[in-house]
Amino acid sequence: MHYTRGHITFSRPGTCIIAKMAAVACRGVRTVLGKSAGTSILTHQSAKFSTLREMATARKAVLAAMGVVGGGAAGLAYALNQSVKASDLELHTVKFPWSHDGVFSSLDHASIRRGYEVYKNVCAACHSMKYIAFRNLVGVSHTEAEAKDEAMGVQIDDGPDDEGMMFKRPGKLSDYFPNPYPNDEAARAANNGALPPDLSYITSARHGGENYIFSLLTGYCDPPAGVTVREGLYYNPYFVGGAIGMAQALYNEVMEYSDGTPATASQMAKDVSVFLKWAAEPEHDDRKRMALKAIMMFSMLFTITYYIKRHKWAVLKSRKIAYKPPQ
Repeated sequence: MHYTRGHITFSRPGTCIIAKMAAVACRGVRTVLGKSAGTSILTHQSAKFSTLREMATARKAVLAAMGVVGGGAAGLAYALNQSVKASDLELHTVKFPWSHDGVFSSLDHASIRRGYEVYKNVCAACHSMKYIAFRNLVGVSHTEAEAKDEAMGVQIDDGPDDEGMMFKRPGKLSDYFPNPYPNDEAARAANNGALPPDLSYITSARHGGENYIFSLLTGYCDPPAGVTVREGLYYNPYFVGGAIGMAQALYNEVMEYSDGTPATASQMAKDVSVFLKWAAEPEHDDRKRMALKAIMMFSMLFTITYYIKRHKWAVLKSRKIAYKPPQ
C-alpha cells in the first residue's frame, strides 16, 4: 500500500527507514539554519558594539571640547577680573573687627551718635544726606527732644509765602538733612569740578562698605616715587586711580565729642563709618532681632513637627489593616 505525504511517497514496509532518513535530514537543516542565525546575531551584536564605541569616542571628543571652551572662558573671566582690580599703587581695604559684624550683634549706638557729630561738624560742609530726616535719629542716637533741637539748629528753605516769596524757617523733625549746595553745578564749582557724593547710602554703594570708608579717611599719604598728582588732587591709595579731589578732613582734635571721647583721627573715622553704616541700613538691628525671633519660632515648630511625625503619624503610617470575614 502506498500513500503520499508532501513530496515523499512512502510504502508501508519501508515506512520506518524513510521516516528516520527524513528526521536526520531535518536535523541537519535545523543545524545549518541555527548556525547561520547565530552568525547573523553575532554580526549584529558586533555592529552594535562598534556603534557604541563610536558613540563613546564622539562623546569623549564633545566633553573634551566643552572642557577646553569652559577652561578658556574661566581664564578669560579671571583675566578680566584681575584687570579691573587694584594695581600696585592701589590698595584693597582690609576687614576690620567691627562690633556689629556678629550674627546677632547690633550697631554701637554711642558710636552712631558720635558719628553724627563728625558728619555735622566736618562732612556736612561738602556732602549731603538727602535721604535721612531728623526724625530718623529718634530712638537711635538721640531722644525726641534732642532731635528737635538738632532740627531747629538748621534753616530750611520753604515757601512761597502769601506774597510769593521763598523764606527760611527753623527745621522740624520731618525735614531732611540740608544740602550744603543749592544744586550740583554749584557743588562742582566749589570743588574744582568734582561732585561730592551723597552719603545716605555710601556704604552700600562702595565695595567694602564701612571698611572702605574707614580706610579712605585714614589712608592719605605722600605719593610714592615716580607718581605725580596734579594740583588740586590728593594721593590716597584706597581711592580708584589714587588721586582724589577731597583733601584729608580728619585730624587729631579737629573737634570735640559731647561725651568727652578723645577725638583722634582714627576714632572719628570709625564713628562716622558706623554712622554711615546705620544711615544705609537703618533696619540693621531690627533685621537681626527678627532673625533671632524666627530661629526661636522655627525651632519650636520643628520640635512639635518631629514629635507628631515620630509618635503620631508613624503609628498611622505603619499600621496594618486586616480583613477577617465573618465565620
